[in-house]
Amino acid sequence: MSIIVNDCSICIATVNGSGSQSANNILLKSFFRMGIPSGAKNLFPSNIQGLPTWYTIRVNKDGYVARKPELDIMVAMNAATWVEDHASVKKGGVIIHGTELAVASGMKRDDVIYYAIPFKQLAEQNFTEIKLRKLLTNMIYVGVLTELLQIDLEVVKKAVSDNFANKAKVVEANLKALQVGIDYVKGNVKKQDPYKVEKMDANKNKIVIDGNSAAALGCVYGGCSVVAWYPITPSSSLCETTIDYFEELRVDKTTGKKNFATVQAEDELAAIGMVLGAGWAGARAMTATSGPGISLMAEFAGYGYFTEIPAVVFDIQRTGPSTGLPTRTMQGDIDFVNTLSHGDTRHPMLIPANPVECFEFAQSSFDLSERLQTPVFVMSDLDLGMNQWASEKFNMPSKPFDRGKVLNTEALKKLGKFERYRDVDGDAIPYRTLPGTDHPLAAYFTRGSGHNEGAKYTEKAEDYKNLMDRLSRKFETAKKYVPKSVLKEVSGADVGILAYGSTDLAITESQDLLLKDGIKTNYLRVRAVPFGDEVKEFYKKNKRVYVVEQNRDGQMFEIVNHDIGGELALKSRSVRHYDGLPIFAKTIVEQILKFERSH
Repeated sequence: MSIIVNDCSICIATVNGSGSQSANNILLKSFFRMGIPSGAKNLFPSNIQGLPTWYTIRVNKDGYVARKPELDIMVAMNAATWVEDHASVKKGGVIIHGTELAVASGMKRDDVIYYAIPFKQLAEQNFTEIKLRKLLTNMIYVGVLTELLQIDLEVVKKAVSDNFANKAKVVEANLKALQVGIDYVKGNVKKQDPYKVEKMDANKNKIVIDGNSAAALGCVYGGCSVVAWYPITPSSSLCETTIDYFEELRVDKTTGKKNFATVQAEDELAAIGMVLGAGWAGARAMTATSGPGISLMAEFAGYGYFTEIPAVVFDIQRTGPSTGLPTRTMQGDIDFVNTLSHGDTRHPMLIPANPVECFEFAQSSFDLSERLQTPVFVMSDLDLGMNQWASEKFNMPSKPFDRGKVLNTEALKKLGKFERYRDVDGDAIPYRTLPGTDHPLAAYFTRGSGHNEGAKYTEKAEDYKNLMDRLSRKFETAKKYVPKSVLKEVSGADVGILAYGSTDLAITESQDLLLKDGIKTNYLRVRAVPFGDEVKEFYKKNKRVYVVEQNRDGQMFEIVNHDIGGELALKSRSVRHYDGLPIFAKTIVEQILKFERSH
């Protein structure tokens, strides 16, 4: 038997509300702290406790940690999903299951390895309190995996202690359960599988964090002081964590005064209205939501665009339409947000691909919204927002905030004239004043109806056309300020892959798989809309460009084609994945190979 070191995908099948989250996080952190590249995906139900949940951890010495379709090890703890869990393990894989989940003779496979563990009996023998037994059963399977895979025990123990910090009795009970699993394997199980892990040094200076937490910290460092929100999966934790950071960092230690404002609004429409009100008043304000909330925000989004008020909206995308699958991931709002609201409307979108960019784009979104005087949307998704990712450490900001074109009292005295919506500098961005500015010229009417350069009401065709033309030019100006695309060129390649957001890990792996089939690929990762010139240049340099995304209709594919236009658009091919689960490299490779082999 050939030993397979630091290369396996492990799935733990439990039920929602069983307390498995802590155990699963401890496993992930143990692999990570051993220095092995690791990634995790949590698949959980959207409605009630007791329904199935799956937690998949992939460890890979080469850094491939995106989801993959084949499972090497299944820890089957849920009788209700036993049949499908049993079938999902690849040939030569491992199934760890409770003895109560009998392997039926008609279903038993000859091509997998079974380890039957009496989880229920072990918990009953070692823990008297019934509720505690259920919770600690999870740590028993951590012990089983620790022994079978030879995970560093001291690392696991430290992860347990850190997870339950300041709860000595809880730590003691979990360490006992961990040892119960280890001892049972030592005394009763003969290892037959090839999988093991060993220490590496691939995670130096890295952390484990979810994208929503990273974005929340970025909001604080970006100067945000107002949060208005309505809870919705998968965005709620972003606002909740931002508020926690506010409580920690934005309270005067001497007076106890809070230097922030947070409001849980009655709905998403009210939330964005409050954010626009705060932005109009000069505060840096944000809200976070998902697809259904974005739908409700459409009218106010157009108002912010037309009246030119700064605001930041985080869209943590989930599967739609309608309620859809609230706990599944998708890049399904890109086209909708691009022109959100009725009439001719265009919004800048920032598209992070990892926690570092969640942190950085959260900061820069406030600068961008004030510089451009318009709502800015940060387009994350459930996979990036809620799952734990290994990440480089964040660099703290070193530049002052960019408040854009704000006129204070002294500036107004020197100018002697101010018209709110006049393009003075030729960049299509007018100057603004903030409420309370002590000068008679500072006042103006903020109108969602037709207005001229002086902010006066008008229905003149010429005034309206001039205003809309300027807003269009301002979107062109935005190209100078949004994050540039990231290009990875390969010598001799003439096939391109264009992608964005959380598909990044799968793209990197797919490039290496395609190379084994003799296909070299260049890769352009778009990080914002509007695009800079780099997208058009990428198309010019490649014979074909595959636009990879997680939605049915090829939304970015359509946006890109519209932007580059003409003959260049004929080079585009659409690669799509839309089952609600994070994309894996195999999906990308199969679709690209199908076309490449036919041409």
